Amino acid sequence: MAMALRKIGKDGISIWRRGFSSTSGLESSSSRDATPVNLFTAINQALHIALDSDPRSYVFGEDVSFGGVFRCTTGLAERFGRQRVFNTPLCEQGIAGFAIGLAALGNRAIAEIQFADYIFPAFDQLVNEAAKFRYRSGNEFNCGGLTIRSPYGAVGHGGHYHSQSPEAFFCHVPGLKVVIPRSPYQAKGLLLASIRDPNPVVFFEPKWLYRLAVEEVPDADYMLPLSQAEVIREGKDITLVGWGAQLSILEQACEDAEKEGISCELIDLRTLIPWDKETVEASVSKTGRLLVSHEAPVTGGFGAEISASIIERCFLRLEAPVARVCGLDTPFPLVYEPFYMPTKNKILDAIKLTVNY
Repeated sequence: MAMALRKIGKDGISIWRRGFSSTSGLESSSSRDATPVNLFTAINQALHIALDSDPRSYVFGEDVSFGGVFRCTTGLAERFGRQRVFNTPLCEQGIAGFAIGLAALGNRAIAEIQFADYIFPAFDQLVNEAAKFRYRSGNEFNCGGLTIRSPYGAVGHGGHYHSQSPEAFFCHVPGLKVVIPRSPYQAKGLLLASIRDPNPVVFFEPKWLYRLAVEEVPDADYMLPLSQAEVIREGKDITLVGWGAQLSILEQACEDAEKEGISCELIDLRTLIPWDKETVEASVSKTGRLLVSHEAPVTGGFGAEISASIIERCFLRLEAPVARVCGLDTPFPLVYEPFYMPTKNKILDAIKLTVNY
């Protein structure tokens, strides 16, 4: 798995010139200093840069002042002070509500929900307040400086309450953006872009990869574009789409399929809402086949939205039904996790069935 992670490609880097946050600050650069780091270190670097480049930025959540459960906020309180990096009570609704108010006053509120499984007490604040703040005021007010960070997904031993992938719940909400990185390089660039985006963003981090995924990450301040998918691997027989930790599993399946003469095109969606339909449509128009894979349960998962959209756009060019290889429609299990997960072998079987349809 680690080898597959290190092989996944990068797109052109962009350097952020210090100033008020906006994606208009993207500038390309071909030369840069880079250091091999893991994913949680890349997140930590992004938070350091966000706090250093904008005095209106604040980082808070449960246990963040001493580094957090996954050490993503290590050293921030010591460097930037406990007025800007601080612990909150164990109350996700309160964390989100405070973050919305802070952002509404023109600040950059970077709130951490310790596990995505516990984001549901904050659901009302995010869905009924953050997402609608700008719309209900006719753009008189907004909380666009809000970023909610949260580790999501399987970790090998998390069981029911530390393994869930709730991204589809938030993809149903107009007014929010949902971003999920696949690697350290992506995590740093996408997190800085999310923090500086003028809309509230829910940023899910694949905790399985916090220490497992290692790659060279530029030391400089840079952003990667939101709502722009990346074609990681080009192919001609079938298109595979995923996000987050599932990309490494899909990459392994692509390599095994290639040994059997099947050429797979692999796309990392990166931003789920608003998602890059055009890139996926162009790929499926070429290959005639689509497979979507994610850890969340198959019913109502975001793969269903991708499937429906591509059928609408590419119906006459499809050579086979759209395949979905996802988590099962059960609560996330503990000892049965290997059976629940959308594994490489499940994906490979689906690739062959789709290509031979």
